[in-house]
Amino acid sequence: MIDRGLHEVSGADLPGILDEAARQGIPVFTLSTAGRTDKETFFGAVRETLPLEPPLGTFRMVWDALADSVWGGLHELKSPSVVIVWPDARPVAGAEGDFRTALSILRDVAASLAEARDTGGRPTQVSVCIAPASGPPWTCSPGPS
Repeated sequence: MIDRGLHEVSGADLPGILDEAARQGIPVFTLSTAGRTDKETFFGAVRETLPLEPPLGTFRMVWDALADSVWGGLHELKSPSVVIVWPDARPVAGAEGDFRTALSILRDVAASLAEARDTGGRPTQVSVCIAPASGPPWTCSPGPS
C-alpha cells in the first residue's frame, strides 16, 4: 500500500513499492544523491529528477524556492498520486542540517499537496519513501516544522 507522507523504508521494500506504483499507474520519481546529502547535491538531484514549477535556476540555492518549485511542479502534473523514492539517503558529516531540511521540505510538500484548500480542490497524495544508504542509523521521524 502506498501511503501519503514521508516514510523510512528498507532498500528491500523498494521493489514492492515500485511495483505497486506501476500497478496503480502512479508516477514515480527517484532521487539519487549517491549517499551524499549536502545542499548542493540535494538541489542537483531535485533539478534532475522532479518536475519543477517554476524552474529552479542553478545560480542560487534557496530552500524556500526549492520547496515552492517542487510543490508547483508536482501540482502541475495533475496526477492524484505521486511517489518519490530516495534510495540512497543518509546524513553526512558536516551536512546533517541540510539533510534534516531536505526531509522537512519533502514532508511539508507531501502534507500541503494533500490539502484541498491548498490546491484549489485538486489535492495530490505524495508518498516519499526514504531508504537509507549504508552508514550510521538515522530516522526520518517528524521533527519540528
